[in-house]
Amino acid sequence: MAGHHDHDHLHAHAPADFGRAFAIGTVLNVGFVLIEGAAGFLTDSVALLADAGHNLSDVLGLLVAWAAVELAKRPASKRFTYGLRSSSILAALTNSVLLLVAVGAIAWEAAGRFSDPPAIEGTTVMIVAAAGIVVNLSTALLFARGRKNDINIRGAYLHMAADAAVSAGVVIGGALILWTGSEWIDPAISLVIVAVILWSTWGLARESLTMVLQAVPDGIDADAVRTTLARLPGVARVHDLHIWPMSTTEAALTAHLVMPGGHPGDAFLRDLQHRLAHDFRIDHATVQIELGDGAECRMHGHAHG
Repeated sequence: MAGHHDHDHLHAHAPADFGRAFAIGTVLNVGFVLIEGAAGFLTDSVALLADAGHNLSDVLGLLVAWAAVELAKRPASKRFTYGLRSSSILAALTNSVLLLVAVGAIAWEAAGRFSDPPAIEGTTVMIVAAAGIVVNLSTALLFARGRKNDINIRGAYLHMAADAAVSAGVVIGGALILWTGSEWIDPAISLVIVAVILWSTWGLARESLTMVLQAVPDGIDADAVRTTLARLPGVARVHDLHIWPMSTTEAALTAHLVMPGGHPGDAFLRDLQHRLAHDFRIDHATVQIELGDGAECRMHGHAHG
């Protein structure tokens, strides 16, 4: 019985470094929160103060995602043998929770305003919110290229894009109020924005939660992996196949291959390692070769045998 783990795995799928994007985004947003907060106090606008508070939650979201990216770079230790890569999964989940809390706060605020709409300084609100669109959209664009392959980066991207939508809604609301004089437009637009953010956040929350629970990552077909292993020359049977996310960009695999003809040698294992990395983006594979009919892992029962 022999196990093998090739540490020279492919780094083609290493996450892009967004350190600069996080630094720029954080500075932009902290600056904007200070300006918006000051404008809110000076104009006595609850809307601006609420939005400044909401933008503060963005800074928190960015810092959470940034911390995870930095933690993921830490080398493995005796205790954390995979390093701290999975902190990126926790960050994506945290970001989706922060977004859902922000959505709840906006909805609560909007509901209260329907019954008692405050007088709104349309022009000031529009100018500050327009600045908010620029800040949030430019920050979101810093992360746009990473959002497809890394849900931690997608969390940061969604957080900023959602806020750009909130600011755009405030601008439209301000314009409509100046034009029609109807104060209820402000909370009505808030509720539309809530629906938009909920729709985009739900996918992030679902995917990050399944990653925390170590489900097979989206984009990896477990049946196709099993078939690939089963068709390798000399393999009579595959059992105890486990695939799980190590981080928001990397996956790991363990499998037992029953090969009655004998151990196929290191070249076979190296080739398999590269194939799994290339075809399925599984960067860390550990394969156990068994010459007899190996015993099943008790955890599996009949599910994967």
